[in-house]
Amino acid sequence: MLTFTVNLNPIIKLTDEQFYQLCRVNPDVKFERNATGEIIIMSPTGGETGSCNSEINADFVIWNRQTKLGKVFDSSTCFKLPNGADRSPDVAWIQQSRWDTLTTEEKEKFPPIAPDFVLELMSPTDSLKESQKKMQEYIDNGVKLGWLINRKSRRVEVYRQGKAVESLESPTELTGEDVLPGFVLNLQFIWD
Repeated sequence: MLTFTVNLNPIIKLTDEQFYQLCRVNPDVKFERNATGEIIIMSPTGGETGSCNSEINADFVIWNRQTKLGKVFDSSTCFKLPNGADRSPDVAWIQQSRWDTLTTEEKEKFPPIAPDFVLELMSPTDSLKESQKKMQEYIDNGVKLGWLINRKSRRVEVYRQGKAVESLESPTELTGEDVLPGFVLNLQFIWD
């Protein structure tokens, strides 16, 4: 996925509402905003990455329907992180009790909450360094568990609160640990 960063500061500093409206009036463009207010424009994913994203999301939805522990979100959902960044992980999950603390308006717009779990599936053109920075930003903002999946190198980086990043080579599965109790993601279809 190609990305472009546009720095409108200090000429224009969009408010949260203005950024939300920018996204709403351009539904075919995927925007994120970093903590300094720079707008990041991302191209759509390719077919293989999009297919893998759908498969992964389906596993999370099925698990969550069975456990009823929280809410699952796809890559179209933008979260307002505590540092001011607006980010859209490929998969996100929030524990139900935390989600329930938000108002109806907060749930309808870009929820001002860091997910409990995030997953980023790298596209072949994604920068590893930028993806790692984004994952660390999630953890620094309260995400408890994150997975960065790199299909090209067949590696997964596991991010956890208060722990060093764990790098796994060609794992066959990932478990949700205590954040996603009982969840197991089979990775065979990603490596095939």
